[in-house]
Amino acid sequence: MGPLRSVVLCGGGTGGHIYPLLAFADCLRRHDPSVRITCLGTPKGLENELIPPAGYDLRQIPAYQLPRSVNMSLVRTPDRMWKAARAAGKVIDEVQADAVVGFGGYVSVPGYLAAWRRELPIVIHEVNVPPGVANRLGMKFTKNVAVGFPHQPAQAEALRDARVVGVPLRRGIAGLDRVALRDAARAHFGLRPDLPVLFVAGGSQGARSINLAVSGAAKELARNGVQVLHVIGARNEPVSVPTDLPVPYVTLPYLSEMELGYAAADLMLARGGAMTCAEVAAIGLPAVYVPYPHSNQEQKRNALPVVEAGGGLLVDDAEMTPAWVERTVIPLIRDPQRLYAMSQAAAGYGRRDGDVALLNFVYEAVAR
Repeated sequence: MGPLRSVVLCGGGTGGHIYPLLAFADCLRRHDPSVRITCLGTPKGLENELIPPAGYDLRQIPAYQLPRSVNMSLVRTPDRMWKAARAAGKVIDEVQADAVVGFGGYVSVPGYLAAWRRELPIVIHEVNVPPGVANRLGMKFTKNVAVGFPHQPAQAEALRDARVVGVPLRRGIAGLDRVALRDAARAHFGLRPDLPVLFVAGGSQGARSINLAVSGAAKELARNGVQVLHVIGARNEPVSVPTDLPVPYVTLPYLSEMELGYAAADLMLARGGAMTCAEVAAIGLPAVYVPYPHSNQEQKRNALPVVEAGGGLLVDDAEMTPAWVERTVIPLIRDPQRLYAMSQAAAGYGRRDGDVALLNFVYEAVAR
């Protein structure tokens, strides 16, 4: 496996594309500190808040949302797309890239096009079923497709021949020892060391049902000695929690160090985003998954294999009520033996080596 001198990474728009990109960049740098890593992004994407602070070179190129149907926007797409691809190509030429690795999001398409025109190796990493529209387009230019989960090749024809590598996770999460960090994590949030902790984090998108259900069950949770660490989501309205509870109920708008929340928790209540499923399974944290209902059911498909392996529960968003939390979550979190069995099952399904497995796949693609 020859070393890579220069790699261009594409992925933007949402954390689901950017966090694996950053974890992979960290892995590249650990294995070869001399490699040049350049990231492509758009002027408006979340990548601007995440990539430069992580210490990586971010180059902005114009990127346009890809239409999902035939309309005027599609007619205008070719000239827009070539404009964006030319900008990506300038970056690729300047840094003398040996390969382009894409994680999805609209910014990936110009990167794929520019690499294809230069006959550079392209590697695509996909975590969803069906694949995102940008990666579906990229798959027309390369056979080097890697996926995060074992269920993906069976469920999507486009991914039938993909290599299952897992999802690249940040070292703070991939290397997390929940038991060793538990007391320190609980102290960090002002939680008691001796009572179970329910960790609630619905993500920034549409967690209102989760927020209302858990806060509505606050009194009953507290009466049963269950502490709550509740990340409301920066875009969601604050929840009202009774002030006179006998045990801590801690609310936060946002948590950047998710590993601390994971370490403090006995049980998680979350959506079914691909990154959440990958992280929670890898560290063996039992979870109740409430998939986002207004999509193509990809979150349900993400969570189902972990649940079928015994590592969690699945509940429809419409059923997520205070009564459901009281009826189902309280008995579960107060049953250490059941939680332990779920933890072992989740860890058996998850994997912590997605970054290295993807790196090996990229080395193979470049060698070919």
